[in-house]
Amino acid sequence: MIGLKIAEMLVENQDDLLVPVNQVAHVREDNKLDHALLVLTNVGFSVIPVLDNQSQLKGLISMPAIIRAVTGIKDIHFEKLNEIEVRDIMDTEIASLREPYELEDILHHVVSNAFVSIVNKEGIFQGIITRSGILKGTNRIAHEFEKKYEVLSREERVTEKQSHGTI
Repeated sequence: MIGLKIAEMLVENQDDLLVPVNQVAHVREDNKLDHALLVLTNVGFSVIPVLDNQSQLKGLISMPAIIRAVTGIKDIHFEKLNEIEVRDIMDTEIASLREPYELEDILHHVVSNAFVSIVNKEGIFQGIITRSGILKGTNRIAHEFEKKYEVLSREERVTEKQSHGTI
């Protein structure tokens, strides 16, 4: 279980933690691979969410998946880029959480994933929480915790209580 004060500090700037859908590069499941390749190339990410026409999260598309889809044994078949739809090759194993979500669940997911996709109760994509966002919060805790709180080990606390005669 995450300590209460640590959790409070980690999500202190929660508005910064969730990158909202309108700021997240994504593609639709019926887009062709050429479109997905352009989006991935222009945003500089290796993986982005895939949504359906109702904005529900359906999967993830990655640069390696696109390259595998158009690569044969001897050649790269570039013409397939405008023939294959994203839904045909997207990864459907997604690190995602439904609102409301627990901080501990986010931390478990970002250990293995660059981001966690967040959906509402209806499955509508709300945005992502990135590993870098969590690490920024962790960095803030590392630098600010002892400025905000007095920290004593249990042994120090017992010694302090003994010296004040409260034990």
